[in-house]
Amino acid sequence: MAFMLAAPAINPVVLVSTAAAFPGRPEMVAARFLASLLTSVAVGLVWSRLGREDWIDRVRPRPADGDTRWEAFAASARVDFLQAGGWLVVGAMAAASLQTLVPRDLLDAVAGNHLLAVLGLGLLAVALAVCSEADAFVAASLRQFPLDARLVFLVVGPVVDVKLIAMQVGMFGRRFAVRFAPLTFVVAVVSAVLVGRWLL
Repeated sequence: MAFMLAAPAINPVVLVSTAAAFPGRPEMVAARFLASLLTSVAVGLVWSRLGREDWIDRVRPRPADGDTRWEAFAASARVDFLQAGGWLVVGAMAAASLQTLVPRDLLDAVAGNHLLAVLGLGLLAVALAVCSEADAFVAASLRQFPLDARLVFLVVGPVVDVKLIAMQVGMFGRRFAVRFAPLTFVVAVVSAVLVGRWLL
């Protein structure tokens, strides 16, 4: 479980894209790395203590007949690359829509209230389901929000969003997803806030 949560958020591509989206702010890259690591380890430890095998209905996907492991890997990498580009466009459109369609007063009111800013960007990350290679550019565009709220967006998105929840339901079953997703959301928000207060 810890690996499943860490892989999308703690990798060189994501860290480089975060550095590119927040130039001159290496502390944002460090905060994202540490908060994501803390989230994955904490959820993994909690799940190892409290999770139960009977909550997981395993579905084991198999490669198509005749595909070698290399062919399956290449096909998966191709799909991931195309999805990442698509989600970058969707994320940019969503951020632009948020900035133009939502009244400025409302955005400023949410951004001005720290609790609302943190919860709002956490829930936005869940709803947008932007891939972790592109989400830093979306977070960087939300300038009226404090840095730690934007860090919440960056930490929550790769570990729990509508796309991941649907995938977890398909892979492990609904009993797993209804327990794992809320646990992950709460731990990710708390981890990001704690690390953000320390580093940002």
